[in-house]
Amino acid sequence: MNQPVFLHIVERLEGFLGKLPERIQKPVLTELTPLKELFLKQRPPRFVLTGSHKLAVHEVAATLFAFETPADLRDVLMEVFRWQNITVGGHGTIAVLDARGADEAAMRKIEEELRREPADMFLHLVDGNSGRPVLSRDIDALAALAKLNGAQEPGAKIIGISLVSPPKASAESNGKAPSAERRDAQAKLQTALTEKAGVREHLLQVTELPIRPLASGEQSASPAAMRLMALLARELPNEARVEMIRVSRDREAQVQIAQVLVKSTSAISAAIGAQPIPLADLPILTTLQLVMVSGIMHIAGRDRSLRAATEFAAALGVNVGAGMILREGARAVLKFFPGWGNVVCGMVAGAGTYALGRAAIVYFLEGVSLKDARRIYFASRKKPATPKLLVQGAGDRKERTSRK
Repeated sequence: MNQPVFLHIVERLEGFLGKLPERIQKPVLTELTPLKELFLKQRPPRFVLTGSHKLAVHEVAATLFAFETPADLRDVLMEVFRWQNITVGGHGTIAVLDARGADEAAMRKIEEELRREPADMFLHLVDGNSGRPVLSRDIDALAALAKLNGAQEPGAKIIGISLVSPPKASAESNGKAPSAERRDAQAKLQTALTEKAGVREHLLQVTELPIRPLASGEQSASPAAMRLMALLARELPNEARVEMIRVSRDREAQVQIAQVLVKSTSAISAAIGAQPIPLADLPILTTLQLVMVSGIMHIAGRDRSLRAATEFAAALGVNVGAGMILREGARAVLKFFPGWGNVVCGMVAGAGTYALGRAAIVYFLEGVSLKDARRIYFASRKKPATPKLLVQGAGDRKERTSRK
């Protein structure tokens, strides 16, 4: 999302709230909150790596998030014990702090980093091909960092990950089958994490993941990597979810967030459209709708711009001028019905916003043709739902009118 543009729209909306009835102000703010968290405060998700596995940071990221590491980065030495941003295959960005093997001096540096930018998730990595015990000092370090981070970000969780090398590299000379070694490693990690106070209450899951970044030309991640990314997309705080969903390429999660965007934007549009301020709210409504489409494009991993959103709306056959005439015409006809007339005008604005958002979802996320998206847009406009906050507001006005 273009954050400066969205900030401008939010500021305009918050200034507009003073003109709305008190019973509508709170519901509008409720709808505005998730939009601000998801898009205005959007940032890369922050992951701290702990544990004993020695895989390089870029290779860890490529394995966890299923992307091909560029050749020019494979031999680059990256600073440890500091936050560093990693671009994930052109889809999005993550922030990683590698805390593995930190001594006392390094722990002080890590503490400074966590105070500056708290972690969203701790990923504890072990060698899944080894049957050796989980090192207690690594678990102690994890507990200490989780406690420190908890003062800044109480919601941070812990995931234990047993990284498994390809089969040809996993045979051991101790006579034990590789599959048995893998089961032992995951079970030992589960036990070590659940037995440690300060860790078990934050433990989200212990999983096994093959060390298999995407090869050149490969499109799909391993099932284990897809499950991990879907879990992260659900559990991360709202500020980091959009970027994580872009990274994961999880269509189900993308559609879910896009529906939140459409629902909230439609409710806000309905509330604004219901107010008896002819034409004054049109620039706000129009820009809000285009920002919504731009947000859906961004969730889908595309370039984001109000210009591209405008071009999409035009391709659907959405005519802003016609929409204005329709709404203002409805307002003129319905002015003889106090309260309910404004509700219908609000429903026109809300239905138009919802239809545009629905068309953007099916086109950018579900892959339907532009022709089908246009058909869905016009079909959706015919089925407006009456927002509860508008019905309540109209009921109050009707009651006040009857008393007179």
